[in-house]
Amino acid sequence: MTTGAEIMSERRRLINLGYRLLGSLADAEDVVQETYARWYALSAREQQAIEQPGAWLMTVAGRICLNLLGSARARRETYVGDWIPEPLPEPTEGAGGADPADRVTLDESVTMAFLVILDAMTPAERVAFVLHDVFRYPFGEVAEIVGRTPAACRQLASSARRRVRTAQSPAGPSAGQAGVVRRFRTAWEAKDIEALVGLLDPAAVATADGGGLAVTHPRPIVGGERIARAYAEIARLWDGRTTFQERTVNGVPGLVAWQDGDLVTVFAFEIADDRIRRIWAVRNPEKLRPWRVG
Repeated sequence: MTTGAEIMSERRRLINLGYRLLGSLADAEDVVQETYARWYALSAREQQAIEQPGAWLMTVAGRICLNLLGSARARRETYVGDWIPEPLPEPTEGAGGADPADRVTLDESVTMAFLVILDAMTPAERVAFVLHDVFRYPFGEVAEIVGRTPAACRQLASSARRRVRTAQSPAGPSAGQAGVVRRFRTAWEAKDIEALVGLLDPAAVATADGGGLAVTHPRPIVGGERIARAYAEIARLWDGRTTFQERTVNGVPGLVAWQDGDLVTVFAFEIADDRIRRIWAVRNPEKLRPWRVG
């Protein structure tokens, strides 16, 4: 007989799946809530007839995510500005007292760079790839979730894998990345454009997400020198009101900005060969909820 405790022990795994598929902890939590609602809507006899409740829950959650991904592109058309996945703090940072079952395991499959690549995939590619390559589901089970043949799911995952290989840059050791972020912070606070240019890849891109709720640059800034000058101007505007802290963002070194005691921006970076290739600045306050204490 399956107990309630056994069912609830799957919560963390479901949260991890939902976040990787949707790029939003809030949406992942909604998916988990809906998944459990469907489980408890079953009769006792129906529940006992399910041989592997954990697999059943993952299948239902995967299907819900697939449906949400299918409508996400339409929702993005009404989103103000660029959409960036919701950044995650280390479990010891962010909101105090968080239930361990609600924590996302921070590994290479949740870095901001990886999530942005996932977001460019088709819904079926994303689900097939994440379930097989991250959660090690056999293609037969993936097929039941995606609604395609195992062979088709294998092709979807293979296509997604090629996207990852093409787009992902090799990251250096975390300590090296932290050093780059620290030097960037120092140069930024000093408004040292020359030092900033030296830390940025010439083809670097900086993207911001305010969701219409916070002021950001309206379009991605392309080019290391342009980013350096724009960020130096931001530092001038923020001077005296802003403090920066080096934090872990989605498992890798990043920055957070505070103004008047309020956390206002989380910065994630993609770093290769000791230079910053991408900056993602999340200012939408609704996406900063996991970072707020209390």
